[in-house]
Amino acid sequence: MYDIERIRQDFPILGREVYGHPLIYLDNGATTQKPRCVVDAMTDEYLNVNANVHRGVHFLSQQATELHEQARETVRQFINASSTTEIVFTRGTTESINLVASCFGQALMQAGDEVIVSEMEHHSNIVPWQLLQSRRDISIKVCPITDEGRLDLATLERLFTPRTRLVSLCHVSNVMGTVNPIREVIAMAHAHDVPVLVDAAQSVPHMAIDVQQLDCDFLAFSGHKVYGPTGIGVLYGKEQWLDRMPPYMGGGEMIDRVSFERTTFNQLPYKFEAGTPDYVATTGLARALDYVSALGWSDIEAHEHGLTVYARQQMASIDGMRFIGPSDDAVVSFLVGNIHHLDLGTLLDRLGIAVRTGHHCAEPLMHRMGVEGTVRASFALYNTRQEVDTLVAGIRRVARMFA
Repeated sequence: MYDIERIRQDFPILGREVYGHPLIYLDNGATTQKPRCVVDAMTDEYLNVNANVHRGVHFLSQQATELHEQARETVRQFINASSTTEIVFTRGTTESINLVASCFGQALMQAGDEVIVSEMEHHSNIVPWQLLQSRRDISIKVCPITDEGRLDLATLERLFTPRTRLVSLCHVSNVMGTVNPIREVIAMAHAHDVPVLVDAAQSVPHMAIDVQQLDCDFLAFSGHKVYGPTGIGVLYGKEQWLDRMPPYMGGGEMIDRVSFERTTFNQLPYKFEAGTPDYVATTGLARALDYVSALGWSDIEAHEHGLTVYARQQMASIDGMRFIGPSDDAVVSFLVGNIHHLDLGTLLDRLGIAVRTGHHCAEPLMHRMGVEGTVRASFALYNTRQEVDTLVAGIRRVARMFA
Protein backbone atom coordinates (compact mmCIF):
# COMPACT_ATOMS: atom_id res chain seq x y z
CA MET A 1 0.00 0.00 0.00
CA TYR A 2 1.26 3.47 -0.93
CA ASP A 3 1.31 5.26 2.44
CA ILE A 4 1.49 8.89 1.38
CA GLU A 5 1.42 10.27 4.93
CA ARG A 6 4.38 8.14 5.97
CA ILE A 7 6.25 9.16 2.83
CA ARG A 8 5.63 12.85 3.51
CA GLN A 9 7.13 12.46 6.97
CA ASP A 10 10.43 11.58 5.27
CA PHE A 11 10.55 15.12 3.82
CA PRO A 12 10.68 17.61 6.72
CA ILE A 13 10.43 20.69 4.48
CA LEU A 14 6.87 19.72 3.50
CA GLY A 15 5.78 20.57 7.03
CA ARG A 16 6.75 24.24 6.87
CA GLU A 17 4.59 27.26 6.14
CA VAL A 18 5.01 30.00 3.53
CA TYR A 19 3.32 33.37 4.12
CA GLY A 20 1.23 31.75 6.84
CA HIS A 21 -0.01 28.93 4.58
CA PRO A 22 1.07 25.28 4.50
CA LEU A 23 3.67 24.81 1.78
CA ILE A 24 2.27 23.23 -1.39
CA TYR A 25 5.40 22.33 -3.35
CA LEU A 26 4.61 21.80 -7.03
CA ASP A 27 7.94 22.75 -8.59
CA ASN A 28 9.39 19.26 -8.70
CA GLY A 29 10.30 19.50 -12.37
CA ALA A 30 12.91 22.09 -11.38
CA THR A 31 14.14 20.23 -8.29
CA THR A 32 12.72 17.74 -5.85
CA GLN A 33 12.85 17.89 -2.08
CA LYS A 34 15.22 15.54 -0.27
CA PRO A 35 14.24 12.78 2.16
CA ARG A 36 15.88 12.84 5.56
CA CYS A 37 17.84 9.66 4.77
CA VAL A 38 19.73 11.45 1.97
CA VAL A 39 20.68 14.38 4.20
CA ASP A 40 21.64 12.03 7.04
CA ALA A 41 23.87 9.92 4.80
CA MET A 42 25.73 12.97 3.54
CA THR A 43 26.06 14.47 7.01
CA ASP A 44 27.42 11.20 8.35
CA GLU A 45 30.05 11.02 5.61
CA TYR A 46 31.19 14.59 6.21
CA LEU A 47 31.41 14.01 9.96
CA ASN A 48 32.92 10.52 9.98
CA VAL A 49 34.37 9.46 6.63
CA ASN A 50 35.53 12.64 4.91
CA ALA A 51 38.70 12.09 2.85
CA ASN A 52 39.62 12.43 -0.80
CA VAL A 53 38.84 9.32 -2.81
CA HIS A 54 41.13 7.10 -4.90
CA ARG A 55 44.87 6.63 -4.50
CA GLY A 56 44.88 7.33 -0.76
CA VAL A 57 46.34 4.48 1.29
CA HIS A 58 44.95 5.60 4.65
CA PHE A 59 41.76 4.23 6.19
CA LEU A 60 39.45 7.20 5.64
CA SER A 61 40.40 7.51 1.98
CA GLN A 62 39.81 3.82 1.44
CA GLN A 63 36.44 4.01 3.18
CA ALA A 64 35.35 7.11 1.22
CA THR A 65 36.47 5.45 -2.03
CA GLU A 66 34.43 2.37 -1.22
CA LEU A 67 31.31 4.48 -0.63
CA HIS A 68 31.92 6.39 -3.87
CA GLU A 69 32.30 3.25 -5.96
CA GLN A 70 29.36 1.60 -4.21
CA ALA A 71 27.33 4.62 -5.36
CA ARG A 72 28.45 3.97 -8.93
CA GLU A 73 27.25 0.39 -8.63
CA THR A 74 23.92 1.63 -7.23
CA VAL A 75 23.49 3.85 -10.29
CA ARG A 76 24.43 0.95 -12.57
CA GLN A 77 21.74 -1.22 -11.04
CA PHE A 78 19.19 1.61 -11.04
CA ILE A 79 19.36 2.06 -14.82
CA ASN A 80 20.50 -1.54 -15.54
CA ALA A 81 23.75 -0.64 -17.27
CA SER A 82 25.92 -3.62 -18.10
CA SER A 83 29.01 -2.31 -16.30
CA THR A 84 30.10 0.46 -13.92
CA THR A 85 32.62 1.48 -16.59
CA GLU A 86 29.60 2.96 -18.41
CA ILE A 87 28.65 5.21 -15.46
CA VAL A 88 30.33 8.63 -15.49
CA PHE A 89 29.64 11.03 -12.63
CA THR A 90 29.04 14.63 -13.73
CA ARG A 91 27.49 17.73 -12.17
CA GLY A 92 24.13 17.02 -13.80
CA THR A 93 22.27 16.53 -17.05
CA THR A 94 23.62 19.77 -18.49
CA GLU A 95 27.25 18.79 -18.01
CA SER A 96 26.54 15.28 -19.28
CA ILE A 97 25.12 16.62 -22.56
CA ASN A 98 27.95 19.13 -22.89
CA LEU A 99 30.45 16.30 -22.36
CA VAL A 100 28.95 14.29 -25.21
CA ALA A 101 28.69 17.33 -27.48
CA SER A 102 32.32 18.22 -26.84
CA CYS A 103 33.94 14.79 -26.85
CA PHE A 104 31.76 12.96 -29.37
CA GLY A 105 31.84 16.05 -31.56
CA GLN A 106 35.62 16.29 -31.42
CA ALA A 107 36.23 12.64 -32.19
CA LEU A 108 33.39 11.68 -34.48
CA MET A 109 31.95 14.76 -36.23
CA GLN A 110 33.30 16.85 -39.06
CA ALA A 111 32.11 19.97 -40.85
CA GLY A 112 28.80 19.25 -42.51
CA ASP A 113 27.87 16.40 -40.21
CA GLU A 114 24.43 16.55 -38.59
CA VAL A 115 22.84 16.19 -35.17
CA ILE A 116 19.06 15.86 -34.82
CA VAL A 117 17.19 17.45 -31.90
CA SER A 118 13.53 18.41 -31.49
CA GLU A 119 11.47 21.54 -30.99
CA MET A 120 10.68 20.54 -27.41
CA GLU A 121 14.25 20.43 -26.12
CA HIS A 122 15.53 22.16 -23.00
CA HIS A 123 18.22 24.76 -23.67
CA SER A 124 20.79 22.32 -22.29
CA ASN A 125 20.09 20.10 -25.31
CA ILE A 126 20.26 22.96 -27.79
CA VAL A 127 23.06 25.33 -26.81
CA PRO A 128 25.85 22.68 -26.55
CA TRP A 129 25.16 21.70 -30.14
CA GLN A 130 25.23 25.34 -31.21
CA LEU A 131 28.61 25.70 -29.52
CA LEU A 132 29.80 22.64 -31.41
CA GLN A 133 28.36 24.14 -34.58
CA SER A 134 30.47 27.27 -34.09
CA ARG A 135 33.61 25.18 -33.55
CA ARG A 136 33.21 22.45 -36.16
CA ASP A 137 30.59 23.81 -38.56
CA ILE A 138 28.14 20.95 -37.98
CA SER A 139 24.47 21.19 -38.93
CA ILE A 140 21.62 21.08 -36.39
CA LYS A 141 18.40 19.58 -37.74
CA VAL A 142 15.21 20.12 -35.76
CA CYS A 143 12.36 17.63 -35.65
CA PRO A 144 9.04 19.51 -35.45
CA ILE A 145 6.24 18.73 -33.02
CA THR A 146 2.50 18.60 -33.55
CA ASP A 147 0.05 21.16 -32.21
CA GLU A 148 -0.73 18.70 -29.42
CA GLY A 149 2.91 18.71 -28.39
CA ARG A 150 4.14 15.37 -29.74
CA LEU A 151 7.03 14.45 -31.99
CA ASP A 152 6.31 14.39 -35.71
CA LEU A 153 7.77 10.92 -36.25
CA ALA A 154 7.17 10.90 -40.00
CA THR A 155 9.24 14.06 -40.39
CA LEU A 156 11.88 12.70 -38.02
CA GLU A 157 12.38 9.71 -40.29
CA ARG A 158 12.95 12.02 -43.25
CA LEU A 159 15.60 14.05 -41.42
CA PHE A 160 18.14 11.21 -41.48
CA THR A 161 20.85 11.48 -44.13
CA PRO A 162 24.26 9.84 -44.62
CA ARG A 163 25.72 12.81 -42.69
CA THR A 164 23.58 12.26 -39.56
CA ARG A 165 25.91 11.37 -36.69
CA LEU A 166 23.71 11.63 -33.57
CA VAL A 167 20.14 12.08 -32.33
CA SER A 168 19.84 13.95 -29.02
CA LEU A 169 16.33 13.92 -27.59
CA CYS A 170 14.50 14.42 -24.31
CA HIS A 171 12.62 11.40 -22.99
CA VAL A 172 10.00 13.63 -21.32
CA SER A 173 9.36 17.30 -22.06
CA ASN A 174 10.04 19.46 -19.02
CA VAL A 175 7.33 21.88 -20.17
CA MET A 176 4.51 19.75 -21.53
CA GLY A 177 4.98 16.39 -19.84
CA THR A 178 5.07 14.69 -23.24
CA VAL A 179 6.54 11.20 -22.99
CA ASN A 180 8.35 10.60 -26.25
CA PRO A 181 8.29 7.12 -27.84
CA ILE A 182 11.99 6.84 -27.13
CA ARG A 183 12.37 3.14 -27.94
CA GLU A 184 10.80 3.73 -31.35
CA VAL A 185 13.10 6.69 -31.97
CA ILE A 186 16.17 4.70 -30.94
CA ALA A 187 15.19 1.80 -33.22
CA MET A 188 14.64 4.28 -36.07
CA ALA A 189 18.04 5.89 -35.51
CA HIS A 190 19.85 2.57 -35.21
CA ALA A 191 18.33 1.48 -38.51
CA HIS A 192 20.36 4.37 -39.96
CA ASP A 193 23.44 3.38 -37.85
CA VAL A 194 23.03 6.57 -35.80
CA PRO A 195 23.54 6.59 -32.00
CA VAL A 196 21.07 8.29 -29.63
CA LEU A 197 21.59 10.46 -26.56
CA VAL A 198 18.58 10.51 -24.21
CA ASP A 199 18.00 13.48 -21.91
CA ALA A 200 16.34 11.61 -19.06
CA ALA A 201 16.28 14.46 -16.54
CA GLN A 202 12.47 14.42 -16.46
CA SER A 203 11.94 10.67 -16.85
CA VAL A 204 14.31 9.12 -14.30
CA PRO A 205 12.30 10.58 -11.35
CA HIS A 206 9.01 9.13 -12.62
CA MET A 207 9.55 5.77 -14.29
CA ALA A 208 11.85 2.77 -14.33
CA ILE A 209 14.69 3.18 -16.81
CA ASP A 210 16.50 0.21 -18.36
CA VAL A 211 19.24 1.40 -20.69
CA GLN A 212 19.83 -2.08 -22.08
CA GLN A 213 16.16 -2.50 -22.93
CA LEU A 214 16.02 0.98 -24.47
CA ASP A 215 19.30 0.27 -26.26
CA CYS A 216 20.23 3.96 -26.00
CA ASP A 217 23.85 4.89 -26.60
CA PHE A 218 23.99 7.70 -24.05
CA LEU A 219 21.63 8.73 -21.24
CA ALA A 220 21.90 11.72 -18.90
CA PHE A 221 20.14 12.60 -15.67
CA SER A 222 20.49 14.83 -12.60
CA GLY A 223 20.51 13.79 -8.96
CA HIS A 224 18.56 16.78 -7.69
CA LYS A 225 15.49 15.89 -9.77
CA VAL A 226 15.31 12.38 -8.30
CA TYR A 227 15.39 13.33 -4.59
CA GLY A 228 19.19 13.48 -4.43
CA PRO A 229 21.65 16.32 -3.88
CA THR A 230 22.34 19.19 -6.24
CA GLY A 231 25.54 19.30 -8.25
CA ILE A 232 25.68 15.60 -9.06
CA GLY A 233 24.52 13.79 -12.16
CA VAL A 234 25.19 10.83 -14.38
CA LEU A 235 26.18 10.19 -17.94
CA TYR A 236 25.61 6.62 -19.09
CA GLY A 237 27.43 5.70 -22.27
CA LYS A 238 28.02 2.46 -24.08
CA GLU A 239 31.69 1.51 -23.84
CA GLN A 240 32.04 1.41 -27.61
CA TRP A 241 31.37 5.15 -27.73
CA LEU A 242 33.12 6.23 -24.53
CA ASP A 243 36.27 4.41 -25.64
CA ARG A 244 36.36 6.41 -28.86
CA MET A 245 35.84 9.79 -27.20
CA PRO A 246 38.69 11.95 -25.84
CA PRO A 247 38.60 13.26 -22.25
CA TYR A 248 36.37 16.19 -21.45
CA MET A 249 38.77 17.89 -19.02
CA GLY A 250 42.36 17.35 -17.96
CA GLY A 251 43.74 17.04 -14.45
CA GLY A 252 44.09 14.52 -11.69
CA GLU A 253 42.40 11.11 -11.75
CA MET A 254 41.75 11.06 -15.50
CA ILE A 255 45.40 10.26 -16.26
CA ASP A 256 47.45 7.09 -16.47
CA ARG A 257 50.92 8.63 -16.80
CA VAL A 258 52.01 12.25 -17.26
CA SER A 259 55.23 13.69 -18.59
CA PHE A 260 56.00 16.95 -20.34
CA GLU A 261 56.38 14.96 -23.52
CA ARG A 262 53.23 12.85 -23.38
CA THR A 263 50.19 12.01 -21.23
CA THR A 264 48.21 8.80 -21.35
CA PHE A 265 44.71 8.56 -19.97
CA ASN A 266 43.00 6.45 -17.34
CA GLN A 267 40.55 3.66 -18.06
CA LEU A 268 36.79 4.17 -18.13
CA PRO A 269 34.95 5.81 -16.49
CA TYR A 270 37.75 7.77 -14.80
CA LYS A 271 38.97 9.19 -18.12
CA PHE A 272 35.98 11.56 -17.91
CA GLU A 273 36.22 12.40 -14.19
CA ALA A 274 39.05 14.89 -13.83
CA GLY A 275 39.70 16.30 -10.37
CA THR A 276 38.18 15.56 -7.00
CA PRO A 277 34.62 14.30 -7.45
CA ASP A 278 31.77 15.27 -5.17
CA TYR A 279 32.07 11.94 -3.41
CA VAL A 280 29.69 12.98 -0.64
CA ALA A 281 27.03 13.85 -3.21
CA THR A 282 27.46 10.47 -4.90
CA THR A 283 26.63 8.86 -1.56
CA GLY A 284 23.55 11.07 -1.30
CA LEU A 285 22.53 10.18 -4.83
CA ALA A 286 22.86 6.48 -4.13
CA ARG A 287 20.72 6.82 -1.01
CA ALA A 288 18.07 8.71 -2.99
CA LEU A 289 17.97 6.01 -5.67
CA ASP A 290 17.69 3.33 -3.00
CA TYR A 291 14.82 5.29 -1.41
CA VAL A 292 12.88 5.50 -4.68
CA SER A 293 13.55 1.86 -5.51
CA ALA A 294 12.27 0.74 -2.12
CA LEU A 295 8.95 2.52 -2.68
CA GLY A 296 8.46 0.64 -5.96
CA TRP A 297 8.04 2.04 -9.43
CA SER A 298 4.60 0.64 -10.05
CA ASP A 299 3.22 2.41 -6.97
CA ILE A 300 5.05 5.67 -7.73
CA GLU A 301 3.86 5.73 -11.33
CA ALA A 302 0.28 4.95 -10.36
CA HIS A 303 0.28 7.66 -7.70
CA GLU A 304 1.78 10.36 -9.92
CA HIS A 305 -0.33 9.46 -12.94
CA GLY A 306 -3.45 9.63 -10.78
CA LEU A 307 -2.44 13.09 -9.53
CA THR A 308 -1.79 14.35 -13.05
CA VAL A 309 -5.11 13.10 -14.42
CA TYR A 310 -6.98 14.46 -11.40
CA ALA A 311 -5.30 17.85 -11.73
CA ARG A 312 -6.19 18.16 -15.42
CA GLN A 313 -9.78 17.18 -14.70
CA GLN A 314 -10.20 19.68 -11.88
CA MET A 315 -8.41 22.51 -13.67
CA ALA A 316 -10.38 22.02 -16.88
CA SER A 317 -13.47 23.50 -15.20
CA ILE A 318 -11.76 26.86 -14.62
CA ASP A 319 -12.90 29.53 -17.04
CA GLY A 320 -10.18 30.47 -19.53
CA MET A 321 -8.01 27.45 -18.71
CA ARG A 322 -5.62 26.57 -21.52
CA PHE A 323 -3.34 23.54 -21.28
CA ILE A 324 0.00 23.49 -23.08
CA GLY A 325 0.90 19.93 -24.03
CA PRO A 326 -0.60 16.53 -23.26
CA SER A 327 0.56 16.10 -19.62
CA ASP A 328 1.50 12.45 -20.05
CA ASP A 329 3.79 12.47 -17.05
CA ALA A 330 3.58 14.45 -13.77
CA VAL A 331 3.49 17.90 -15.42
CA VAL A 332 0.59 20.26 -16.09
CA SER A 333 1.58 23.41 -17.99
CA PHE A 334 -1.14 26.01 -18.41
CA LEU A 335 -2.36 29.57 -18.83
CA VAL A 336 -5.61 31.15 -17.64
CA GLY A 337 -7.35 33.74 -19.78
CA ASN A 338 -5.22 36.83 -20.24
CA ILE A 339 -3.47 36.53 -16.88
CA HIS A 340 0.30 36.80 -17.29
CA HIS A 341 2.03 33.64 -16.17
CA LEU A 342 4.32 35.60 -13.85
CA ASP A 343 1.37 37.32 -12.15
CA LEU A 344 -0.42 34.02 -11.67
CA GLY A 345 2.66 32.32 -10.24
CA THR A 346 3.44 35.24 -7.94
CA LEU A 347 -0.07 35.37 -6.50
CA LEU A 348 -0.17 31.58 -6.04
CA ASP A 349 3.09 31.88 -4.12
CA ARG A 350 1.41 34.26 -1.66
CA LEU A 351 -1.00 31.41 -0.97
CA GLY A 352 1.87 29.05 -0.20
CA ILE A 353 1.72 27.30 -3.59
CA ALA A 354 5.09 26.90 -5.32
CA VAL A 355 4.83 26.56 -9.11
CA ARG A 356 7.26 27.46 -11.88
CA THR A 357 6.60 30.27 -14.37
CA GLY A 358 8.34 31.48 -17.52
CA HIS A 359 9.78 29.77 -20.57
CA HIS A 360 11.24 26.88 -18.53
CA CYS A 361 14.54 27.02 -20.47
CA ALA A 362 12.65 26.07 -23.62
CA GLU A 363 12.22 29.29 -25.59
CA PRO A 364 12.02 27.61 -29.03
CA LEU A 365 9.16 25.47 -27.73
CA MET A 366 7.36 28.56 -26.44
CA HIS A 367 7.66 30.14 -29.87
CA ARG A 368 6.28 26.98 -31.47
CA MET A 369 3.29 26.93 -29.12
CA GLY A 370 2.66 30.65 -29.61
CA VAL A 371 3.14 31.72 -26.00
CA GLU A 372 5.66 33.76 -24.05
CA GLY A 373 5.65 31.41 -21.08
CA THR A 374 3.45 29.18 -18.96
CA VAL A 375 2.67 28.24 -15.40
CA ARG A 376 3.90 24.73 -14.63
CA ALA A 377 2.72 22.51 -11.80
CA SER A 378 4.92 19.42 -11.56
CA PHE A 379 4.20 16.53 -9.23
CA ALA A 380 6.32 14.16 -7.18
CA LEU A 381 5.82 11.01 -5.16
CA TYR A 382 4.95 13.02 -2.02
CA ASN A 383 2.21 15.25 -3.47
CA THR A 384 -1.46 14.69 -2.66
CA ARG A 385 -4.92 15.25 -4.12
CA GLN A 386 -5.58 17.71 -1.33
CA GLU A 387 -2.67 19.78 -2.61
CA VAL A 388 -4.16 19.66 -6.09
CA ASP A 389 -7.45 20.91 -4.64
CA THR A 390 -5.58 23.78 -2.98
CA LEU A 391 -3.91 24.62 -6.28
CA VAL A 392 -7.24 24.66 -8.13
CA ALA A 393 -8.83 26.82 -5.45
CA GLY A 394 -5.86 29.17 -5.63
CA ILE A 395 -6.12 29.51 -9.41
CA ARG A 396 -9.84 30.26 -9.11
CA ARG A 397 -9.13 32.90 -6.49
CA VAL A 398 -6.52 34.60 -8.67
CA ALA A 399 -8.78 34.39 -11.74
CA ARG A 400 -11.54 36.20 -9.87
CA MET A 401 -9.11 39.02 -9.14
CA PHE A 402 -8.59 39.52 -12.89
CA ALA A 403 -12.24 39.03 -13.89
